[in-house]
Amino acid sequence: MNDNHELLVLFCGPSGSGKTSIVHKMLEIFPQLQFSISATTRAKRKNEVEGRDYYFISLAAFKQKITDNEFLEWEEVYQNGYYGTLKSEVHRIAQLGKVVLFDVDVEGGLNIKKQFGENLLDIFVRPPSMDELRRRLIARATETDETLMTRVLRAETEITYANRFSHVIVNDRIEHAEQEATRLIRQFLFVKGVSGITV
Repeated sequence: MNDNHELLVLFCGPSGSGKTSIVHKMLEIFPQLQFSISATTRAKRKNEVEGRDYYFISLAAFKQKITDNEFLEWEEVYQNGYYGTLKSEVHRIAQLGKVVLFDVDVEGGLNIKKQFGENLLDIFVRPPSMDELRRRLIARATETDETLMTRVLRAETEITYANRFSHVIVNDRIEHAEQEATRLIRQFLFVKGVSGITV
């Protein structure tokens, strides 16, 4: 399925687990990593930039890409709210000589894990509790009552998947979570012989 030169680091976990904050920190620490930009049908939030945060595409265009088998993984996260990873995005990053860095939801993470085996470092980020997750989602102020409830219910299910991933980081304090993520990535890149890495 995959070319040997493609190395991937995957972070996944429920919305509000803090995985995106960790991913941004890893990009600062490791110049060898390049973020894989997901495609989505959801509306662009304030401060989000096309082609940096997401590829924002229409529902019709997304469904056409599903039909054309252009996704590595995709999911309808909520009604008509699709997210996915384009195969072309992974190839683009690999051709730059970079390691692909994913920030995806749990189902997407499991699909990617199935396809890449030993060339993938997979890390599940979980909140210390559901109460804390709910608090973080409310603090974002990006959710309606309805989408908040949807995300909390999804998160309760997604947390049960943690044991299907190779590594689990409990994000009780962001500094600790970032230190653990840095350690895991440094070890993985070193073992894979990526240049510029020492342990």
